[in-house]
Amino acid sequence: MTQTHFGYQSVDEQDKARRVRGVFDSVASKYDVMNDLMSLGLHRVWKTYTIAASQVREGDRVLDIAGGTGDLARAFARRVGSRGMVVHTDINEAMLREGRDRLTDEGLILPTALCDAEKLPFPDASFDIVSVAFGLRNMTHKELALAEMQRVLKPRGRLLVLEFSKVAKPLEKVYDWYSFRVLPRLGQLVAGDADSYRYLAESIRMHPGQAELKAMMKAAGFAHVDVHNLTGGVVALHWGLKA
Repeated sequence: MTQTHFGYQSVDEQDKARRVRGVFDSVASKYDVMNDLMSLGLHRVWKTYTIAASQVREGDRVLDIAGGTGDLARAFARRVGSRGMVVHTDINEAMLREGRDRLTDEGLILPTALCDAEKLPFPDASFDIVSVAFGLRNMTHKELALAEMQRVLKPRGRLLVLEFSKVAKPLEKVYDWYSFRVLPRLGQLVAGDADSYRYLAESIRMHPGQAELKAMMKAAGFAHVDVHNLTGGVVALHWGLKA
C-alpha cells in the first residue's frame, strides 16, 4: 500500500482519513474554545483578513471547504446577502454537525454537505469563491483537492487557502517550544486530549511551506497566486485566481 504521513508517523493512505476523522471527532465540541486559547484569539483576525481579501460581493456563490464550526461560512453569508449562496462543507460529520447547529442557532440556514475535497460533488464552474481554512494540511492528496477546487470555480473565481505555514526564522525556537510543550498540555486540560494537539503541531511541520504551496496551486491551474504572511508566517493566506 502507498504510504503517507499522519503527523510524523508514516501510515497507509487509506488509514490517514480514518485517523484524521478520529482527531476531529475528539475535539469537535471544544474546537472553538481551543482555537481561541491556542491562537490567543488571533484566528479571528486571520479569518477576517481572509474575508476581506476574498473580494466577496453581494450575490456571489461561495463554497466553504473543511468549514468546521462555520466561522468563514457565517462571515461570507453576511456579505453575499439573499441573492448569494454559501455552501458549508466538511469531511467530518461531528465538525459539520457542530457548525450547522451553531449557524442554525444564529438564524443562518445554509446548504450543508458532508463531502471529500478530493472528490467534490459539484458541477464545473459553480462558484465565485472557494475557501478552505486550516483544512488543507489534513488532506491526503493535496494536489487532487486543489485541482477539484479549481474545477468548481468559475473563470476569474478566487481560491482562499488559510493555513499554518513556515514561521519566520527568528521565531522558530519559541514556536517549537509552544507547539510541542504547551499545546498538548492545553489540549489535555481543556479538551481531555493531548494526542490530537500533538498531531496538530506535527501536521503543521509536514505541510508545504509558502513557496511550495504556491507552486502546487500554479500546477493545479491557477493563473495568479499571491501569498500573504500573517503573524510572522505562523499562518499564510494563499490567494489564487482561476484563468
